[in-house]
Amino acid sequence: SPKHQLRANVSYAALPNDLREMLQRRLGDLERQLLSKVAELEDEKSLLHNETSAHRQKTETALNALLERVSELEKGNSAFKAPDEFKVSLPLRTNYLYGKIKKTLPELYAFTVCLWLRSSASPGIGTPFSYAVPGQANEIVLIEWGNNPIELLINDKVAQLPLFISDGKWHHICITWTTRDGMWEAFQDGEMLGTGENLAPWHPIKPGGVLILGQEQDTVGGRFDATQAFVGEMSQFSIWDRVLKAEDIMNIANCSTNMPGNIIPWVDNNVDVFGGATKWPVETCEER
Repeated sequence: SPKHQLRANVSYAALPNDLREMLQRRLGDLERQLLSKVAELEDEKSLLHNETSAHRQKTETALNALLERVSELEKGNSAFKAPDEFKVSLPLRTNYLYGKIKKTLPELYAFTVCLWLRSSASPGIGTPFSYAVPGQANEIVLIEWGNNPIELLINDKVAQLPLFISDGKWHHICITWTTRDGMWEAFQDGEMLGTGENLAPWHPIKPGGVLILGQEQDTVGGRFDATQAFVGEMSQFSIWDRVLKAEDIMNIANCSTNMPGNIIPWVDNNVDVFGGATKWPVETCEER
């Protein structure tokens, strides 16, 4: 009502000067806060927009690579000259790109694992492979995570390996281990760079687990973590049930012998890929 209105006006006008100034200051402050919040939200919006389009581009690139690969497969019955002449490519750091070895492991009292890999990811190349069994997700894991050195885990015990493989070049890596005193050896490009003992001594490797390429398992076959994913390419992943001699390892690394793993050999139909991981023809051993 007009009477009310009048009273409101009068009472505002009747306020002492300092109080009126304070109210106006308060209003000014609130207005500034609102404006800065609006500006902040605008910034966030454009940031999100940029991230989304970058992600879309990545996805499209991965999809195009897949489509090319599909048409390649349709052309030839197998795109690979021989069943072992392929590599697995894991181009993005995600928790859903991985390879899986169809065969599992028997109980092992010793092993040698060898593979070719290429990665320029940083920090850390992630997890080239992991073997998990019920009750022990870290039965055998090779991982370089964050700024830590590359580590070999056996039954959740850890050895640090003096390997340096994140320079974007192909490297041949072999790890040997025996339950006797938990002795281990680490080879890079045919050369033994480190050895040690007391890594899960007298613990036989449990059979019947799941072998994953490119991800670290927190449960058997799953619960991957993108920060631990391998980014890059790998080939010729093989497992033997014994400690290979240093000269055999040298011969495999310098391409003078082709020795498939007697437990897990590298063959096309024993490796499945998931989540956008792909198989491609691999460079020859000499080119690697």
